[in-house]
Amino acid sequence: MNHKIKSAAALGAALVLALCSTPLAARAASDVRLPRLFSDNMVLQQGTTVPLWGWGEDGATVTVKFRDQTVTTRVVGGKWLVSLRNLKPGGPDTLTIIAGNQIEFKNVLVGEVWLAGGQSNMEFPLGRSFEATNDVVSATNPMIRLIKVPHARLDEPTNDIGASWRVSSPESAAGISAVGYYCVRELQAKLRVPLGLIESDWGGTPAEAWMDDGFLRAHPHYEIGIIKQWSLEEGQYDRSLQKYQKDKQAAKDSGTPFTKAAPRKPWKPSELYNGMIAPLAPYAMRGALWYQGEANANTITQAAQYHELFPDLIRDWRSVWGEGEFPFLLVQLAPYKDIQHEPAESAWASLREAQLESTEVLHNVGLAVITDVGNEHDIHPTHKKPVGERLALAARAIAYHEPIEYSGPTYKKMKIEGSKVILSFEHLGGGLEARDGDLTGFAIAGADRKFYWAIADIKGNTVEVHSQLVDNPVAVRYGWANYPVVNLWNKAGLPASPFRTDNFEK
Repeated sequence: MNHKIKSAAALGAALVLALCSTPLAARAASDVRLPRLFSDNMVLQQGTTVPLWGWGEDGATVTVKFRDQTVTTRVVGGKWLVSLRNLKPGGPDTLTIIAGNQIEFKNVLVGEVWLAGGQSNMEFPLGRSFEATNDVVSATNPMIRLIKVPHARLDEPTNDIGASWRVSSPESAAGISAVGYYCVRELQAKLRVPLGLIESDWGGTPAEAWMDDGFLRAHPHYEIGIIKQWSLEEGQYDRSLQKYQKDKQAAKDSGTPFTKAAPRKPWKPSELYNGMIAPLAPYAMRGALWYQGEANANTITQAAQYHELFPDLIRDWRSVWGEGEFPFLLVQLAPYKDIQHEPAESAWASLREAQLESTEVLHNVGLAVITDVGNEHDIHPTHKKPVGERLALAARAIAYHEPIEYSGPTYKKMKIEGSKVILSFEHLGGGLEARDGDLTGFAIAGADRKFYWAIADIKGNTVEVHSQLVDNPVAVRYGWANYPVVNLWNKAGLPASPFRTDNFEK
């Protein structure tokens, strides 16, 4: 073969290669991807705008098809976003994304989506709950879908999670939040539509770790009181860790046992928001469930700070999602560890008060009171079914506008008549009642601010409180303890929230 023939053959081969490879290269450049929050088996929120988003090369065209809706956009700045609108409940259906590649998500339902967050009592799994024996084996329900966000402590917000949706089954439900599961199971049974639960929680975590750094720094008192305090604790941790490692190495070198526990790294403000909340927004959902507060009740000062911090957490999340005042339903701290038996200072009581106040200062916030399901010696009471079902009651009233009573009695006002204090309440639920005997848990004080246990009686829709030790009362407290022993309920079957009429420590 002469030189010209060889050159022609080489040129022909190059042209064939170019013709074959160019479409593949162009296709790869126009491929797109989505967060793993979008997957087979997911639930999309009904009756609202449903964002879908992802990444790709600038200029690539992206088309999303679902049922009778088709929406198209282009990738700009490496990102793309489209929205489906006013989806009707039902399914399963297939969601298709078409770009240089084609992605299909199968077995997709449309219904109600709730986000469950907080610390260990929210994270407590169904498989360890008191009711697990029957409820895990009966957890198969194709109308309920579950996803659990992996733990992630990050210095900067991420945009993805390492998890995918699963159909509810004994296997998938056993490890999911018991409180979250019981809530969505009850809602699914009542609403008769698909329910999706996104669980994002971590035991032992303070509220500030779940808040956006920009939000915290926009409030100078948080930058001073929270971020600066963390910086001091982090410095102490670094020094303690260095000493620990030095002592451990010295013990190893000398062949002596070493049993000292490693120091615990302090929670950095915003690090859980960055790793476990930021990648979820703006996934369309109905609202949030929240069970947290123990980590913010270590001191009276810390609990007092929660009065402002917790409502701000709700404001922060609502701002991040940009969907207005979506329902935010929380669980009040369970009774635990009554170190202090007198009705005076209690960090846990103060934090419960902050939780109750959040329902008064913010719209669409509901509270599940659980004074009847605590455990004096266990910070993780195992009775989770009534907790989740009370959250579902609040959801039915607040999110779905059912005309039902969803709260136990809450203090409204007081009136002093001689040596008696007359207390009035909201959420009467058909009337007040004392469970298992005479009313207990009430204390009364005069101008000296010294509280004494009191006699309390139900009189119609009010409670009269008095004590022979207090002739001229000025204040009453109910359940003001870490482990309150109380029994005021309404006839709707819900317990009253602990409260105080004074502001002595504020």
